[in-house]
Amino acid sequence: MVRSGISITFWYWHEKLGIFKKNMLLGEYTHTLDPKKRLSLPSKFRQEVGKKVVLTYGLDKCLALYSLKQWEKMAQKLSELSTGQSDTRSFNRFMLGGAVEMEVDSLGRILVPDFLKDFAELGAKVVITGVHDRAEIWNEERWTEYKKKIVEQADVLAQKLGEIGVF
Repeated sequence: MVRSGISITFWYWHEKLGIFKKNMLLGEYTHTLDPKKRLSLPSKFRQEVGKKVVLTYGLDKCLALYSLKQWEKMAQKLSELSTGQSDTRSFNRFMLGGAVEMEVDSLGRILVPDFLKDFAELGAKVVITGVHDRAEIWNEERWTEYKKKIVEQADVLAQKLGEIGVF
């Protein structure tokens, strides 16, 4: 198991609620998908996602893992999209149709359904990455290729983000 993650807590001020904290899922971890399709979540993620999670199709041929609370927020946003537009109907079908609610077992593992394992082409070695409010589960080789491509484009991506005020 390779670990290279950190845990960050942000404190926010909310007019009605006062101060509250929000933890983020961050880091990159290499884990093993066992022959029974069980995957151990990084211990730092287990604290954040709780005992029930939703696993679904992700973008770029990975899987997306949400805490139940974050999934409810995502599902609410998806429900607000127009059903009159073909692309929004298709995306809703993609995200919601592939979603599976599951429990994290006492050892911090989830069971990856065959159809999701096949979609992401997961082998014995997978990479779990924290992406703010969700974790992504990647085929190890695909992740390595994807990360290499993004590293090569980092300057261009940063410039584009700068143009919209992120940097």
